[in-house]
Amino acid sequence: MKIVFVSNYINHHQIPFCEAMRTQEGVDFTFVQTEKIEEERLQMGWKDVSDKLSYVVRMYDDPKAAQSLILQCDILLAGWAPAAEEVISTRLIAGLPTFRLSERIYKDGQWKAVSPRGLLMKHRQFTRFADKPYYLLCAGAYVGSDYALIHAFPEKKFRWGYFPPLFSYMSSQMEELKEEGRKVAAAATGSRDAVEVTWAGRFVDFKHPETIFRLAKDLAAVGVRFHLNVAGGGDKEDEYRAFLQENGLEKVVTIHGLTSPETVRKIMEKSAVFILTSDHGEGWGAVVNEAMNSGCAVIAGAEAGCVPYLVKPGVTGMIVNGTDYQDLYEKTRYLLEHPDLQLRYGKAGYRAVQEVWNAETAARRLAAVCRKIMAGEDIRTDLPGNGPMSVDPCLKPFLKVPRL
Repeated sequence: MKIVFVSNYINHHQIPFCEAMRTQEGVDFTFVQTEKIEEERLQMGWKDVSDKLSYVVRMYDDPKAAQSLILQCDILLAGWAPAAEEVISTRLIAGLPTFRLSERIYKDGQWKAVSPRGLLMKHRQFTRFADKPYYLLCAGAYVGSDYALIHAFPEKKFRWGYFPPLFSYMSSQMEELKEEGRKVAAAATGSRDAVEVTWAGRFVDFKHPETIFRLAKDLAAVGVRFHLNVAGGGDKEDEYRAFLQENGLEKVVTIHGLTSPETVRKIMEKSAVFILTSDHGEGWGAVVNEAMNSGCAVIAGAEAGCVPYLVKPGVTGMIVNGTDYQDLYEKTRYLLEHPDLQLRYGKAGYRAVQEVWNAETAARRLAAVCRKIMAGEDIRTDLPGNGPMSVDPCLKPFLKVPRL
């Protein structure tokens, strides 16, 4: 069974899944890369490894070979690949099995679904193939709802996501890492009860870095003991450093700047709590996968695509109502003042990623569905109840959760 995954470029969020697909019984797997990785990503520590992976074909180097793979494979996984859309459409018209891996199409509001021009474009790309073997892998909890508005992929929407590298720890290893983090926090604050906390991302509007600095100021003002790692950077880095100086927060907040994914993971490993302040512009938010895999209790806004899938309130962390600052402040303060919850949520989050939300599980489940497609069987039988390849619930934006 030949499976081809076509997308813009391969990266550390996709490599684990691709490697896992290559190990599935009876699967011949190829990744088609349609464009070069952006310079901004390279500056963030991402690496272009497309020339080092034997299963990667670069469309810009060999267009004919790439097009042939897309048209002739048994199953196509189509991600974000504008350069390949014409050949993907040719495949769909021929009725060949295809999965569309997509984030939200109406990130800025579902009201945009009334646009005649937009509807025509969506019809050409999605809706007209509603009766074809064309399936949706929802990279975010609100993706299915967006596509339901245009009547695309009826009864063919599945939970999906991004699957960063999976790390495994013995209980003793995890405890040692968290103890190292407590020592870092204690040294920064002078308090043995201080909590090591992390925020990670670029300093761009939809990630709301200004919120994490405001939160640090307000928590410190009421005597909450913590040390905050800001693993990110951008145009406003100097402005935020000045903010820390003005408010006497240089010791309790460390801005690491743009750094490699490997370094971010090392910071997370020593942290007890991870905070995500992104709004609806965050299609998925792979840092949440990474934080949970690192044993962090998570506090995250409900608008980010991964949050309703990954974060279970009262189990793996806390969900904030959108960008409601007061809700974020109250829940963060409560969690930082309850180390027992930090530990419990962190352990549960680690288990969720180890057991369900990982590349191996996703690849195994997808390969099983692909075999059913090839055999002409009903793919909706015996589906998992949760995680990758479970039926997407078409959750409408945005999930509402109770306050404390």
